[in-house]
Amino acid sequence: MKTVNDFNFKDKKTLVRVDFNVPQSADLKVTDNTRIVAAKPTIDKILNDGGSVILMTHLGRPKGKKTEEFSLKNLVNEIENVMGRTVLFCHDCIGEDAENMTKDLKPGEILLLENLRFYDEEEKGDVTFAKNLAKYADAYVNDAFGTAHRAHASTAIIAQYFPETKFFGLLMAKELEAIDKVLKNGEKPVTAIIGGSKVSSKITIIENMLPAIDHLIIGGGMAFTFIKALGGNIGNSLVEVDKMDLALEIIAKAKSMNVRICLPVDVIAADEFNNDAERKESDAYQIPENWMGLDVGPRTRKLFHDIIMNSRTILWNGPVGVFEMPNFAAGTIRLGDSIAEATRLGAFSLVGGGDSVAFVKQNGYESKVSYVSTGGGAMLESLEGKELPGIAAIND
Repeated sequence: MKTVNDFNFKDKKTLVRVDFNVPQSADLKVTDNTRIVAAKPTIDKILNDGGSVILMTHLGRPKGKKTEEFSLKNLVNEIENVMGRTVLFCHDCIGEDAENMTKDLKPGEILLLENLRFYDEEEKGDVTFAKNLAKYADAYVNDAFGTAHRAHASTAIIAQYFPETKFFGLLMAKELEAIDKVLKNGEKPVTAIIGGSKVSSKITIIENMLPAIDHLIIGGGMAFTFIKALGGNIGNSLVEVDKMDLALEIIAKAKSMNVRICLPVDVIAADEFNNDAERKESDAYQIPENWMGLDVGPRTRKLFHDIIMNSRTILWNGPVGVFEMPNFAAGTIRLGDSIAEATRLGAFSLVGGGDSVAFVKQNGYESKVSYVSTGGGAMLESLEGKELPGIAAIND
């Protein structure tokens, strides 16, 4: 893997594709700077070598239209705070102003170009657009794992113009190493925890992971498709009836590979999908009619805990209950505690996927797990075994 650590950027102008698609408040102030902080080591490496950095990113979905709401000028203060340096800003990403500002850029300086998605050509992977960006620099670095699964101009097409000077940023390298640590060289036993609502959205991940894992914990709404397929009564719980045969196939395939599948044995059931609904504990295979499972029960939490504590490598993708409702969050909280405890005792834990990452951040687990992925869709596609366009472009 060719990273920025393999090159000296002295006197080089470097285009760095970052993912600064960050959340903002109503007055357009950055409310979570995680992605900016994550890019700092790569930017610092280039600047400390004596090079200059041209940052490019997208923000939101402006759909090819220039808008105040999605202007990157609103990020400049936060980037300066994180970097501890002045950040120059160009009000366009291509054109005469961008050409002049990049030409005048001196070693040690940072220039932020305006939102790439103000041009439709970015998402279309337009070659001319990529070529226009490429002419600003001597080197190209992709540190935007969150967009690596898109074949956009700035993430995949542009790399061809830097055959000898294209590199992965340090964040991108950490993401790829974390995924490899689970899928290719994880210390055994390896446990994957797959939650969320639908089997259909996770099936490719499960199939791709089976050869690499020892335990598969299935939670959340998707567990009821498996339980019903096994003959359980699930009341009004979420189910994908058309995926029941698939669930049985997964169980059979796992068995043939000596992978132990662990499903909930009890649930916290509710009489409606509402935080204030009436609740009761129920056997996962005997949920009363008109009731639905919205969280895993105490016996299941203990079962999951025991498996996690005996694991050396853990992947967590998806909650095991409706954690957005406080009355049905206990199972996911206990799961987080178990993973944190196993990590403290030396296990490697990777958390990825939107809901899991949101939960980890909201509940203070970020520092208690080994790695939290910054890329939702990119992380999931990596786990599915797909080669991402943004990765392939650097590896070519």
